[in-house]
Amino acid sequence: MRTSLKGRYTNDRSTAVVTVTANAGDVKLLASMSDVTFVRGPRINNLTFTVEKPGSFIIDYDVPKKVPTLSISLFPFNESPPALTSKLSASFIPLGSGEIGFSVSVHELDQGGGETLEAHLQSRPWRDLRLKYSYVHGGASTYEPCYDLGKNAWEFSVSRALLDDVFKATYESWTRDFALEWSRNSKSNGIFKISATVNMAGGSKMPKILAESIWELDL
Repeated sequence: MRTSLKGRYTNDRSTAVVTVTANAGDVKLLASMSDVTFVRGPRINNLTFTVEKPGSFIIDYDVPKKVPTLSISLFPFNESPPALTSKLSASFIPLGSGEIGFSVSVHELDQGGGETLEAHLQSRPWRDLRLKYSYVHGGASTYEPCYDLGKNAWEFSVSRALLDDVFKATYESWTRDFALEWSRNSKSNGIFKISATVNMAGGSKMPKILAESIWELDL
């Protein structure tokens, strides 16, 4: 059994996410509480139970909203025929009034694993289509342009890995937000991430600061 605790701090509040994971054969059972706030007293907003078979399916149940979500992998990477380098997954979410929303994702890899093309199609065809291309250069630098047909806008990100550290810059054209991020994945000190986001549209240039840290413990 494994327990993870993620703490998050922003300019206006501090929250925590607690996740407990247990293995039952090749299936994982998870329980998580998110948005545990400490401003004006502790408060728990979200509780989710999850059943996951890696590479096959994920079933989430949001307890406060009483909403289940089903995600399935139709062509997992490790089970694809040699001629296929794709992963196709789909998610189904009840929307109420008898309606069901869906999301379909396609991931296409090159033979060397250096390039990835992702396409995301949600419940309103073409209006919610996102195309994302990811290119890894030299195993350390990653370039990821993304186009959203629904917003008719671009997103660009560039990241560079140096040992345990990853430095990333992101720009969203529809919000004009520019973000710088530094993250580290250390076996001894856990995982942490620090980012600063500035809106380039004008007005206040006060950055939005976000800091996250994750600790994992095997019980």
